[in-house]
Amino acid sequence: MKIGVIGGGAAGLAAAYELGLRGHTAEVFEGAPFLGGQASTFDVGGTPVEKGYHHLFRSDTAMIDLMSELGIGHQLKWIDSNVGYFVDGRLWKFTSPFDLMRFSPLPLLDRIKLGLMTLMLQRRKEWHSLEQVTATEWLKEHAGRKGYEVIFEPMLRGKFGDHHDRIAMSWLWNKFALRTASRGKGLLGRFKEQLGYPVGSFAEIFDVLAERVRSQGGQVHINAKVQGTIVEDGRCVGLRVAVDGGEPETRTYDAVLSTVPSYIMPHVAPDLPESYVAHLTDKTYLAAVLVVLVLDRPLSRHYWTYVGDRSIPFLGIIEHTNFIPAENYGGGHIVYLTNYLERDSRLYQMSAEELYREYLPHLAQINPAFDESWVKEHHHHKVDAAQPIVTPGYADTIPDHRTPIAGLYLANTTQIYPEDRGTNYSVRMGRQVAALIDDDAN
Repeated sequence: MKIGVIGGGAAGLAAAYELGLRGHTAEVFEGAPFLGGQASTFDVGGTPVEKGYHHLFRSDTAMIDLMSELGIGHQLKWIDSNVGYFVDGRLWKFTSPFDLMRFSPLPLLDRIKLGLMTLMLQRRKEWHSLEQVTATEWLKEHAGRKGYEVIFEPMLRGKFGDHHDRIAMSWLWNKFALRTASRGKGLLGRFKEQLGYPVGSFAEIFDVLAERVRSQGGQVHINAKVQGTIVEDGRCVGLRVAVDGGEPETRTYDAVLSTVPSYIMPHVAPDLPESYVAHLTDKTYLAAVLVVLVLDRPLSRHYWTYVGDRSIPFLGIIEHTNFIPAENYGGGHIVYLTNYLERDSRLYQMSAEELYREYLPHLAQINPAFDESWVKEHHHHKVDAAQPIVTPGYADTIPDHRTPIAGLYLANTTQIYPEDRGTNYSVRMGRQVAALIDDDAN
């Protein structure tokens, strides 16, 4: 078969590659001038780095196996992680149970309760019942009101804004499960988290994937604008697409896979019935908005810092060069200031310079010695469909990968649940949907 694939991110490229392995030919159309989607890169010091921070957990076997399959497994390095938490005007180390016991913003009994709750969630395998309750309700009961107010409420507010008290507990459970899988074995290893990063960036994975698709007889286009699907007698038989600024043309296929966000899908495929569209348009996304600083020295000693003080206008600080050495980036120290925002919010609508100026004064709270003279460069990146809002009963609203139009399939981040968005799950889903397309053809 010949299959058209809309989107050159992790899901689309993985699906195209898997279809090639199964004897089919895929043609990928990416509207942006680059591949990788939400894991695309830009250069710092002559080296590509992600526009939005990315890493792998030990449990991310879909991506780990794919890298090995592509012959680039040696590029994946496992590195000890460390976490900080900023609250009450202080940056606290927050990596191990010992750090929790020293975390005085919580009374001792609440620290013990929080530790026991964490252990319970890490060991828990069943998540379906957690989907029926909000994280706010569950945490108040099991972590205590003080634990919720000091730790979890600021994090949920920072991540989900006005939606923070409607998030299903199953979403948060998955975060604990991922971190458990990335910890070592044995008494000391249980307290040490390791995260993976492909030295040279995730861009290498996508570049090699695209090369493999082409070697299988497929094609991968960037700057390719898909204008819509072609449907005849209830079946998707092609796409209307303009490649490299050319005139729109019709290309025929035996099947089409779309990896666009749910709210865009009805525009791509206007023939979809209302019953299916209802499961697309009821999904709410937040945008990931990043200010990326390149400093001449480290900001902190942590890789990942949660900001629990909601008077600070960003959710987290990810200091990439406390993970991958600054020497890889011409000596620049890369710091992400991250937020998840609604597109009508004040911060989202700011220009790159305005947002940088908004954030800058707060860095002295994290490190009192900070001065703007440390900043060598600053960058601004947005990803509109970054974080789906996951509410109780979400599983019942997930649209099927097989759309009601024969030969038309959908694979996007709203369908990954209960796992959260991430390159690993996009790769896994892309390959699974490719297998589905293959099965339907046989």
